[in-house]
Amino acid sequence: MLDAIIIGGGHNGLACAFYLARAGLKVRIHEAREIVGGAAVTEEFAPGFRNSTASYTVSLLQPKVIADMALERRGYRVIERQLANFLPLSRAEGDCLRLGGGLAATQTEIARLSQKDAAALPEWYAMLERVAGVLRSLALKIPPNVEGGLAAMIDAARQARGLAKLPLGAQREALAMFTRSARELLDDWFESDAVKAAFGFDAVVGNYASPDTPGSAYVLLHHVFGEVNGKQGSWGHVVGGMGRITQLMAEAAREAGAEIVTGTPVEQVLVERERAVGVRLAGGEEVRARRVIANCGPLPLFERLIPGEHLPADFALAIDRFKAGSGSLRMNVALAGLPRFACLPEDGAHLTAGIIMAPSLDYMGRAYRDAREQGFSQRPVVEMLIPSLVDDSLAPEGKHVASLFCQHCDPELPETREQDAVEAVLETVEHFAPGFRQLVSHQQVHTPRALEAKFGLARGDIFHGRMSLDQLWAARPALGAGNYRMPLKDLWLCGAGTHPGGGVTGAPGHNCARAILRSRKWWRH
Repeated sequence: MLDAIIIGGGHNGLACAFYLARAGLKVRIHEAREIVGGAAVTEEFAPGFRNSTASYTVSLLQPKVIADMALERRGYRVIERQLANFLPLSRAEGDCLRLGGGLAATQTEIARLSQKDAAALPEWYAMLERVAGVLRSLALKIPPNVEGGLAAMIDAARQARGLAKLPLGAQREALAMFTRSARELLDDWFESDAVKAAFGFDAVVGNYASPDTPGSAYVLLHHVFGEVNGKQGSWGHVVGGMGRITQLMAEAAREAGAEIVTGTPVEQVLVERERAVGVRLAGGEEVRARRVIANCGPLPLFERLIPGEHLPADFALAIDRFKAGSGSLRMNVALAGLPRFACLPEDGAHLTAGIIMAPSLDYMGRAYRDAREQGFSQRPVVEMLIPSLVDDSLAPEGKHVASLFCQHCDPELPETREQDAVEAVLETVEHFAPGFRQLVSHQQVHTPRALEAKFGLARGDIFHGRMSLDQLWAARPALGAGNYRMPLKDLWLCGAGTHPGGGVTGAPGHNCARAILRSRKWWRH
């Protein structure tokens, strides 16, 4: 009999399978699609044009996971961005902001807009690093079970030690990051609207919220606790696209002894005597195992795969109240050439950056209100990356691919209006880069509805659930189930709906496997 069935071959499922198989367990992944990777895949979306079609840039992948799975030896390579971000602020020549290239270069750039903000920059970065360091220390730890008695209390105190060791001022900063809005936080640090926009963008990425929403400052923080090639807070491009990561992870998992079966969607988790005993596949086949591990989100698992009568009433209520849903619209476009931005029309390092078309927090707030009131942003927040500038394997010679990550498109927007939302995106890019639409030869569109249909992301939520204080750490997905072990016996959760949350981290998969192995050792004693 199998020791474990993993539902879904996303990157966390692959990491979990690797660690369990390496420990000697007999593990099988059942993946619904014909390729593994979940939302971290590279696909051809037009003849000759390939791209990371959902997740599109890397930073948060845990160094321990990279090392344990020997990803670098297998061919994992990340190219750092020459510049972190480029913000066209208007169509006027020179009206832009470039971040990156070192602290001194960024300070010089910001000083054009505000000497005060340039002077504040070193301490801003230091503050982010102080708080991000605490998150980094918690990422690979199993949250305590709040019902675990004295042992759980001791574990919670041990994990909180990193925060408690911070000076009082830094603890106040951490509290502000977890509870305040991005605007409140940034208003305390900077005066330039453009500088606030540059740092505030991360607060709305994948987060169906305004920069004025309480708690949005944490989402900003979540995007800076990663690293690329040992440089903390940096982002980069994986050569071969995000699918290269998951293909290498699959190779490592198979080498460790895991079995991966694609094209086998799971229809239901089998429950007998109030424990998970296997799965029923879409074709009717039943597969038994000693435990079932779900790499999907909490909502797909508990709303679709498990009959509600098998869940404790209080937990079923908690899941019913679990918040998930993104306003993200994800596009991939094939380009006949490079776009030229009116504010900086020449080619240069700015085109290798994350190009953020959202010149102020007010702009981001209007985009959110539009989506809430009208179904989609009339002037959406758009980030563009052009990975073919650093990876020529993605497009034919002389041509390019671009990723467009756009906020906001309501998950409930009727299909009949989705093309209007796409038009708003293209018009926004055209506004800042005249002639862009003429460069587009093919486009692929993933609305929140399409993200759910293709990748299983509930309401298009790239994080598997809202990243708010009430849905973090030991409360992710719910208090009493934050340690990866679900209330149904022998059912586990290893996706981004568990600690530490969304992004291509590998941490939930790593932690879930560790929790399972720890439970086996305890049981054997």
